Amino acid sequence: MSMINKVPASAGAQWLLDGLATLRQAPLQLGVLGALWALLSLVAAQLMMLATVPGLFLQLLLGLASPVLFAGVLGAVRKAAAAQPVKPGDLFGGFRSGHVPSLVATLLPQVLLALFAGLLLMVLLGTEGVQQLQTVIAHLEEQAASGGQPDPALVAQLPAGRLLLWLVLLIAGALVASLLVFVAVPDVTFAGRRGGEAMFNSLRACLHNLPAVVVFYLLLFIVLVPLLVIVQLLGLAVSMVAGQMIGVLLTNVLLMGVMLPLLGGCVTSAWRQLLGQGQDSAVSGGISPPPAPPSNPGTFAA
Repeated sequence: MSMINKVPASAGAQWLLDGLATLRQAPLQLGVLGALWALLSLVAAQLMMLATVPGLFLQLLLGLASPVLFAGVLGAVRKAAAAQPVKPGDLFGGFRSGHVPSLVATLLPQVLLALFAGLLLMVLLGTEGVQQLQTVIAHLEEQAASGGQPDPALVAQLPAGRLLLWLVLLIAGALVASLLVFVAVPDVTFAGRRGGEAMFNSLRACLHNLPAVVVFYLLLFIVLVPLLVIVQLLGLAVSMVAGQMIGVLLTNVLLMGVMLPLLGGCVTSAWRQLLGQGQDSAVSGGISPPPAPPSNPGTFAA
């Protein structure tokens, strides 16, 4: 039975600070992992342009492997925190953990959310409504590509109220899915729990510490928005000088190289505070965890 700790709302800020501190400890070594992931994604995208079926298959494999790769990032984050060298091969450390099925299982909330979004849209709009929405979207894309003005009458025919309801329910579903996986991957990676148990622990821990989770997401948004703007502007400048492909490559490498280690440090800190280290096993390869922050007295059994 796992113990869920009660933390103050300010813990959300501490998670972000811990993530930034992790990134400062080994920016190049950890950044290489994100850059390597970005390159794999770009290779899959380019392959799909050349050969649709193999490209789609490779993108599907990368999608299924994403939690396993993120587990490798988490392992590298703990190595950096323990002052141990991080190697590019650490990105694939999750495949050697023995928990690949449990890690892949953490994709289930995203799959269910996608199915929920499609079914809900069909229920609210019906077949004709969905076809009308597709027509409007195609019209908007065509006008945007040609620089023309969209037809207001065509857009006005859409059922705005039902689309707004669909969007609100979709956002609510996305929030629940995010709580299910918030600390699920580190719980599988470091504590060796099964995917379903880890997601249940993540949901319980987040609901029990909702103020801290809200603070974390708000601060993360404040940090990421300027980062995205700066990287996009830099990529645009490079595209004007060296070409669009180089600009896209640089943008993706920089974003992944910064965001993945940052998020890895944040969720590792959050997992350590919310779920504790009492059952932290040797799954992480025998790496001693970094010193835990001062623990909070209130705990309860999940």
